Amino acid sequence: MMGRMGRPGLVGMAARTAVVAGTATAVSGRVQQRQMAKAEEAQAQQAPPPAPAPAAAPAVDITTELQKLADMKMSGLLTDEEFATAKAKLLAG
Repeated sequence: MMGRMGRPGLVGMAARTAVVAGTATAVSGRVQQRQMAKAEEAQAQQAPPPAPAPAAAPAVDITTELQKLADMKMSGLLTDEEFATAKAKLLAG
């Protein structure tokens, strides 16, 4: 017996349609995955770098500060009591 020649039957058309639809779905899914990966990569590149840690307060040079207090006392800007209070505060830390 010879097979039919010409147009495919209903089952053949349905099978072909299923193959085409499945291929299209797979391709579009892969394209979507690539686009999402590129978007995530671009977003990661555009993210600002983390802020640097705040700098520690500069160390106080006690000798220099004591000299400033002594000069202020000598020039009359500080009383003996104010000088003693400021000196104690500076030495306490």
